[in-house]
Amino acid sequence: MPRQFFVGGNFKMNPISRAQKKVIVNELNAADLDPNTEVVIAPPSLYLLPLKDIVRSDIKVSAQNCYCKTSGAYTGEISPVQLADAGVPYVIIGHSERRTLFHETSELVAQKTKAALDGSLSVILCVGETLQEREAEKTIQVVENQLRAVVTLLNESDWDRVVIAYEPVWAIGTGRVATAAQAQEVHAYIRQYLSTAVSPAVSENTRIIYGGSVTATNCKELSTQIDVDGFLVGGASLKPEFVDIINVKRN
Repeated sequence: MPRQFFVGGNFKMNPISRAQKKVIVNELNAADLDPNTEVVIAPPSLYLLPLKDIVRSDIKVSAQNCYCKTSGAYTGEISPVQLADAGVPYVIIGHSERRTLFHETSELVAQKTKAALDGSLSVILCVGETLQEREAEKTIQVVENQLRAVVTLLNESDWDRVVIAYEPVWAIGTGRVATAAQAQEVHAYIRQYLSTAVSPAVSENTRIIYGGSVTATNCKELSTQIDVDGFLVGGASLKPEFVDIINVKRN
């Protein structure tokens, strides 16, 4: 079966008020969205439950992060079990901002991924290289190392609930975007790696989405690439053009 197109909106530490949150949600609730595209939005944790209660039922919510432990003395953290108990189905793990600003290693990202899956969550697993790594032609090496840490901990059946987001760090929030050819090259490699490291079935069925300054202007060409199964959208997910991105595959 063809892989279902996936569009996620990572609100990051926005919006900064309840009023702004309501504006964003009202626009999504009123929009004519492609029913064949899975839509997931990730607000700040403070707004997760209120937003879940007011957003339309065909849009899922996601946490932006979780810890690798079920419970305990971990001030400021949220466990995957707590998210699942609250009815939150998704969590983003390993976003470049977590890796760079908060120094999360690939090993910790892998532990969080495994804990989230064991806690009945689905995971948007982020991988990607910095500008320096891209210029040093280490993109494939970096992405493979990030994935290998996760592959080591997961069972083959776990991959049914994993969406991989390739997000070149140099394109996140910079206005720069990987060309369609650059995105396809890395996505194809990820699929090839999954086939060898896990199984051909996992490779075929796992959705690999692109993130990095995705807009209504550049999403069309990116969406035509055979191994690009959707997007993880940052700043544009807070704007009306998010609807156009969601509907990019609509005929």
